[in-house]
Amino acid sequence: MFLAYALAWAEVIDASAIYIGVNSLDYSGYPDCRPAYINAVQNMMGLAAKKVVEGSPIFLYAPLIEKSKADIVKTGMELGVDCGLTVSSYQADEEGNAYGLCDSCRLRKQGFAYAQLCDPTRCW
Repeated sequence: MFLAYALAWAEVIDASAIYIGVNSLDYSGYPDCRPAYINAVQNMMGLAAKKVVEGSPIFLYAPLIEKSKADIVKTGMELGVDCGLTVSSYQADEEGNAYGLCDSCRLRKQGFAYAQLCDPTRCW
């Protein structure tokens, strides 16, 4: 659904690219994180978007899809991302505090540990 909305918005604003932060390590619980899914959506975009059909491509990029969680954390730190302002949890509360025990939280914690960094996630 996220990508369908992104495609519609890309047409409205005449964008030529959509970026999504999925990671294939999450695919067991989230099948839309697989490279095959991203490729299928890219193909669908070629059929579903008027702009694309008329010859102006919209490319779908998933730059994190094959990276390890540690590499993602390291890249974020190199770019100056304040990871304390981010949350990976699918069960965050209304204040943005992570659940802390779901698969996404567990994979995030593991990524920070492998990167030898402290995870600043706020948990409830």
